[in-house]
Amino acid sequence: MANERTVLRTRVGIVGGGPAGLMLSHLLARAGIENIVVESRDADTISTTHRAGILESGAVALLTDTGVDGRVLTLGDEHAGIDLRFNGESHPLDFRELVDATVTLYAQNEVFVDLAAARERDGGDVRFGSEVTAVLDLETETPKFRFTAADGGEFEVHCDLLVGADGSRSFCRRQIPESNRRDFTVKYPFAWFGILAEAPKSSPELIYANSPHGFALVSQRSETVQRLYFQCDPGEDVDAWSEDRIWSELQRRVDGPDGFTLKTGPIFEKTVLPFRSFVREPLSHGRLFLVGDAGHTVPPTGAKGLNLAFADVRVLFEAIDSFYSTGNAGLLEGYSDTALRRVWKAQNFSYWMTTMLHTPPDAEPFMLKRALGELDTVTGSRYGQQYLAESYTGWPHG
Repeated sequence: MANERTVLRTRVGIVGGGPAGLMLSHLLARAGIENIVVESRDADTISTTHRAGILESGAVALLTDTGVDGRVLTLGDEHAGIDLRFNGESHPLDFRELVDATVTLYAQNEVFVDLAAARERDGGDVRFGSEVTAVLDLETETPKFRFTAADGGEFEVHCDLLVGADGSRSFCRRQIPESNRRDFTVKYPFAWFGILAEAPKSSPELIYANSPHGFALVSQRSETVQRLYFQCDPGEDVDAWSEDRIWSELQRRVDGPDGFTLKTGPIFEKTVLPFRSFVREPLSHGRLFLVGDAGHTVPPTGAKGLNLAFADVRVLFEAIDSFYSTGNAGLLEGYSDTALRRVWKAQNFSYWMTTMLHTPPDAEPFMLKRALGELDTVTGSRYGQQYLAESYTGWPHG
């Protein structure tokens, strides 16, 4: 006999318990709006999956100003600029001087840890290890979803509003009829080979390097652990790369007449990160609303992924809060258009940074020289520097 299904009732059902879903749950709870979060992964898996994170000041404020633990201020690494490196020379951009803003390096899994702790502290209903199996009645006033809990129990959640915060492989997104959606996608002919290494910082700021051998990013995790990437083929085999070969390739891509030398150390994680640009329009259907990677993904070059997710959450929270406090659905109906304006700005910036800094396979010499001319134009103009700085540090949320 099939297990009896337990029916749960809440105002907002959230599918996905990563940073986006937990942040929305946290904001809703602070406003007295009941919600349930269901996440397929267990909390330990999410908290120990190392993912880079560069937070705009607006994202940092969303964490600290709403009562989430302030570890981002004590453990996060605030940065006031980046270096663009090309033709073997570094060109520093000072964000504070250009646009009076900074960014903070703080890993996404640490953001998750903070938000999960805040939801547990505040008695939030978050169910990890629970697999959503069906989404129903999206075009009614009571959308529903079914899930199997970690202990095998079967549940059906009835809610007023349903939010898909379930990542780039979103189950919720797939439930929108083809006739009511349009997808925009760009696939890139390269990926990033990423490493985590036990080493001191090679540079005070992040280095984005264009070289004839391909892109490289010299990033950081902490004073003793560094994260670095270099452009590679999407099918690259990480096991074919020894530590010596990896460090040699990274150094080759940042070599220059200034003698800049990477600080090296033992590598304890290697991964290949394919990426693409993707946008689903609209970001809503009936009573379903998509946030973060469920609705759009960007290449990591512009550091926009988690920041876009938090911006979506801020817009959607204000719309939901208005819906319950005034009974007016106007902001909810406008959520997709409002969020997409920022999404497309971020897509443009991420695509621009990616194409300017990477070396496409079999690129014509003209295109390689053109990219160098663009980098020279940006770094040689205060207005060019300000555009990059403003876009990198982020536009206002909400």
